[in-house]
Amino acid sequence: MTAVTKNKKRFSPENRVLGSFYGTNNGPTILIFAGIHGNEKAGVYASEKVISKIAERNIRFKGNVHFILGNINALNKGVRFEEFDLNRIWRNEHFEDPIKTSAGLIAERKEQIEILSIVKAILLNEPGPFYFLDLHTTSAPSVPFITISDSLNNRKFSSNFPVPVVFGIEEFLDGPLLTFINEYGHIALGFEGGAHEDPSSIVNCEAFIWKALVHSKCIEKGNVPEYSTYQKVFENLCCKYQFFAIKYRYEIKPDEDFNMRPGFKNFEPIKKDALLAFSNGTPIPSPRRGRIFMPLYQEQGEDGFFVLKKISKFWLWLSIIARRLKFNHFLRLIPGVNQDPENNYTLIVDPKVARFMTLPIFHLFGYRQQIYKDDKLHFIKRDRKVTIFP
Repeated sequence: MTAVTKNKKRFSPENRVLGSFYGTNNGPTILIFAGIHGNEKAGVYASEKVISKIAERNIRFKGNVHFILGNINALNKGVRFEEFDLNRIWRNEHFEDPIKTSAGLIAERKEQIEILSIVKAILLNEPGPFYFLDLHTTSAPSVPFITISDSLNNRKFSSNFPVPVVFGIEEFLDGPLLTFINEYGHIALGFEGGAHEDPSSIVNCEAFIWKALVHSKCIEKGNVPEYSTYQKVFENLCCKYQFFAIKYRYEIKPDEDFNMRPGFKNFEPIKKDALLAFSNGTPIPSPRRGRIFMPLYQEQGEDGFFVLKKISKFWLWLSIIARRLKFNHFLRLIPGVNQDPENNYTLIVDPKVARFMTLPIFHLFGYRQQIYKDDKLHFIKRDRKVTIFP
């Protein structure tokens, strides 16, 4: 089996698109990203295996599929990133005011410009709907899981995969790629295939790709040889399909000596005040009861750990009803809540006035907290019409 840790310097910007396949014009367009973090190669190897099988077996499509490499320089060096996390710079203001050093654009900004150029060309020239899939792995042992911005279309598509689904990571991270894409109305899923160095992560990512191609109606199940094998990959994981929300993030400060206690696995239950890590030798207890999520066991990264809470089925059902009936329009009637005059999808909330359960209520109606600015909370709508990137 392919070793995830092998590191041959064989990636180049000229080959950023690992493979493209064109079918009929009456199907979706799928964009699959791999290697956004350079130390996460399972998604790259899985993509190469899928590309090889598609070409060898001449599999027919309804629509188009593109496999796109992420941080090529970091992939060649086997590091998460060179100068700045490529999965933290996807905000419109970054394009208006590019991140620079004295030597010019940072390495990740150059990568971002190339990726954005490819994506824009696909959006302008190919049929929709568009599906964006981003393949990752984690530094801790983990069952595979999906991360999404909680739009109804993301939720519906993720329900095709019997793995845990995590909401709300975009409220704690600044500038992830999929959050940027979601704000233009497209379906976008992040798939974490397992631990970085676990060979089964490649298998899980490959199975996810095949199932995504089938469930997006890009490929007929009968046209995929050994499709039952990919089905069994997920069945054998024995993961109950559950939704979780992120309730806490520990942010590592610059120059902080952070050390996670060994042995934690993703989704492992933890109690309030349980000892999780050390900061400059000082113990870090869990601020709440829940489940540990993405504990950091690698040198690079600014997220020490997250704490999750399971979402009830009643809340999920209620949120679907509220959004389909467009009850979100009533939010503007709450004192202290105003429409952003510059953005129809954003509500500005004065927390001094609208205090009662502000965050849970806005989550229920399909909004996420975007920024805190001028003593006001800005909430942006997750469910929106599809638009083209600027």
